[in-house]
Amino acid sequence: MSVLDAPVTSAVPAAPTTGLTPVFVRLKLTLLRNGLRQSSGRKAVFITSLVFTLLLAAGQVLGLVLLRGNAHAGTVVVLLTGVVALGWAVLPLFFPSGDDTLDPTRLVMLPLRPEPLIRALLVSSMIGIGPLFTLCLVVGSVIALAHGAAGVVFAVLAVPLTMLLCVALSRAVATANVRLLNSRKGRDLAVLSGLVIAVGIQFVNFGAQRLGRAGGLSTLEPAGDVVRWLPGASAVASVDAASDGAYGVAVAQLLITVVALAALMWMWQRTLVRLMTSPDGSTLAAAEPARKESGRGGLSALLPEGRTATVMQRSLRYVARDPKTKAAWVTALAVGAIVPLLNAVQGTGSVYFACFAAGMLGMQMYNQFGQDTSAFWMVALTISSPRDAYVELRARALVLLLLTLPFTLLVCAVTAAVIGDWQALPGALGLSFALLGSMLATGAVASALFPYSIPQEGAFKNVVPGQGGLAWISILGGMVAAALLAAPVIAPTVWMHVTDHHDALWLLVPGGLVYGALVGWVGLRIAARRTAARLPEILAAVSKG
Repeated sequence: MSVLDAPVTSAVPAAPTTGLTPVFVRLKLTLLRNGLRQSSGRKAVFITSLVFTLLLAAGQVLGLVLLRGNAHAGTVVVLLTGVVALGWAVLPLFFPSGDDTLDPTRLVMLPLRPEPLIRALLVSSMIGIGPLFTLCLVVGSVIALAHGAAGVVFAVLAVPLTMLLCVALSRAVATANVRLLNSRKGRDLAVLSGLVIAVGIQFVNFGAQRLGRAGGLSTLEPAGDVVRWLPGASAVASVDAASDGAYGVAVAQLLITVVALAALMWMWQRTLVRLMTSPDGSTLAAAEPARKESGRGGLSALLPEGRTATVMQRSLRYVARDPKTKAAWVTALAVGAIVPLLNAVQGTGSVYFACFAAGMLGMQMYNQFGQDTSAFWMVALTISSPRDAYVELRARALVLLLLTLPFTLLVCAVTAAVIGDWQALPGALGLSFALLGSMLATGAVASALFPYSIPQEGAFKNVVPGQGGLAWISILGGMVAAALLAAPVIAPTVWMHVTDHHDALWLLVPGGLVYGALVGWVGLRIAARRTAARLPEILAAVSKG
């Protein structure tokens, strides 16, 4: 038989029929593995995060198991599950770059149909530290609630349904906002995240303390009765209902989760189709006429002439326009005000808690050159002597003082007013001034000795891989040194309180102000000489991102 007589099908191998989901799972694992191979620093961070998550999850599961049989176990577990589901819904808005491998805009040019694509994305989204932690919490929750055969059956159904709902909710929110989150204006959501996280943590602390004084877990019952009918917690709540014999209620709560999951998948598919088929207009340039500024006006008219004015305007623009700089400032302002004021409202605080505001804002002085990223080379071209470096650092410090001093005065005064302890206000002010001057000094020196690069991608990626040790040394070492430098003001403050010389506390205001200014000036001088001598090393370090 000749070659022409052979069947045509024998010459063409059959195409593989591998589904899309296994391909995406292997892709996610491969990208994760290759990302860890890029540097030992990234691998160390991942392993540390994994170990910490597993330890925290193990503690949570143990606590939930010990809650088994408690009269309020259902309420606590339902509220906990609801908070976890809420976290899955809002975290994509605050951490838009947390999972770059699942950005659907990267798949626009591939011939993929929506239904298999969302299934593959859903399954591959289950891989990661976040889903592992959530799975542990959900498993511990159903263990705490499941009693009898019916409870076990509903528990087996509730675990995957809750996991699928959380991940689908996260993916649907991220897909609906992906173009916004990838734009410059969208990255400004990092500012909101800092504020929300800071406020949320403090209010959780405040609520926990109030809960302990209000009579225990029974006060949570009304909130639990509402949350158990919401999709994020209704599946777990069905386990509690089935264990109590309320099978109709259990089925209804389970169906709420099923319907919500189906609705989320439908909405996610429609959003995905619209995203991958409609043109992207977010990058269209606005047709605004260019405006030319002539002369010195606005803020520049109030600033000193020369290099100082230029550096101060540049630093203020970073605060107003750069998403990461803005996020750092808003977080510092929020936490610096919330910690002393909430403690004052609860009646457990002190006026000296207001020094926390000066400490949080003083941290903005650290890694000054890293904030410029690769653009620092333009600044480096203008530094040819220690005098140039001193003027550069002094102007940056003046910007920090311009924003910090009035805020510190305000927080100290409001804290004293809430507590009603005006006698201690001078001591808090003097201590804040000394602490701020010390942090200016140590921050400037640390910026010259331990500079590190801040990557542009990711709202919360503040250190490039491999430079984490530099960041820890710069910030922690600088804060310890600042506390030691402020000791000459801390010691007399403590002595005046111990010996009941409260009438002399007013001396700390000018004393702390003069001492802080002197320490800051000395630190800037030292940092200027180090900066001029190490300019090539600083430029190489901050340009790695």
